[in-house]
Parts: sequence; structure tokens; C-alpha cells
Amino acid sequence: MGGGGKIPYPKHVWSPAGGWYSQPSNWKANTAVFGVVIVGLTAMMWKLSAEREVRTRFPEEGRFFPSRYWSKQIKEHEAEKKANGGS
Repeated sequence: MGGGGKIPYPKHVWSPAGGWYSQPSNWKANTAVFGVVIVGLTAMMWKLSAEREVRTRFPEEGRFFPSRYWSKQIKEHEAEKKANGGS
């Protein structure tokens, strides 16, 4: 009864992730380093995206618009608008 013999499995498994039920002693440091790398890459991509962002229509005055704080084109438009008397 039972559908056959026991399935063979390796007693020792090697993988980049550490194998079965891995809990490396330096997991906290590895996690912190990887977190810093992710934050750094995200910041670089965010900056690149903000530099390349092009607007055909600018946000309405007084309306909440998050990219108003980092978009170069919107900042220049608002500075120009302020210099010309706000109209």
C-alpha cells in the first residue's frame, strides 16, 4: 500500500540561497546591505526619470501634485511664472 517507494532526495543541498531551511548567521547584515543597494538603485532611477520627464500640460495652481517637487520642467515653469508676476 502507498504508491511506491520512498522518493530519493539529497542529504546535502547547495544553492546560492543556502539550501533547505537556511538561516545564515549574517542574514541581518546581508539584508541591510541588499536594502541599501535597492534604495540606491531606486534613487538613481527616480532621479533619471525626473530628469527625463516631459509635461505637455502643467498642474493646476494650488492642486496637490507630488512631482511638482522634483520635476525639473515644472520647477522651471513655476519659477518663470513667479518671475513674470504670477500670471
